[in-house]
Amino acid sequence: MEKSAFVYDGDCAFCTRCAEFIERRIPTDVRVLPWQFADLAALGLTAAACEEAVQWVGTDGRTAAGPDAIARLLGASTVAWRAAGAVLRLPPVRLVAWPVYRWVARNRHRLPGGTAACSLPQETRDRLYGPAGGPPTTA
Repeated sequence: MEKSAFVYDGDCAFCTRCAEFIERRIPTDVRVLPWQFADLAALGLTAAACEEAVQWVGTDGRTAAGPDAIARLLGASTVAWRAAGAVLRLPPVRLVAWPVYRWVARNRHRLPGGTAACSLPQETRDRLYGPAGGPPTTA
C-alpha cells in the first residue's frame, strides 16, 4: 500500500465533519475516506469493524481502531500533531481515551454536526438509504 488510510463512517454527519477537520487542519498524506466507498477487502477491514470505530491501516498493513487509529493519524503529521498522538498513546491517557471514544460513538447523533442518521444501526441505514451508497433495499 502506497499510503496509510484513515477510514471513518461517511453516513454520519459528525464523523464527516471530523474527517473534514482532519483534511483541513492536520497536514498529512494519509488517505481519509469513508468506509462506505472504500475497498475494505483490499484494506483488510470489515464493515462490522468500520461500524464500530474509525480504522487505521498503515502502509505496512498494520491496523488500529478508535483512539489508537486517531493516535496513528496524528503521528503521521507535523511535530505538534505527532506530540498529541504520542500523548494519546500513553497508557493512562489511552485507558481513558477508549471509554470516552465509545461514549462519543454512542452519542454522536447528539453532538454538534450530528444527525439522527448517526444513531441508526448500519442495517437500518442500509434498509432506509441503500447499502453503501446503493439503492434502498425492500424487505
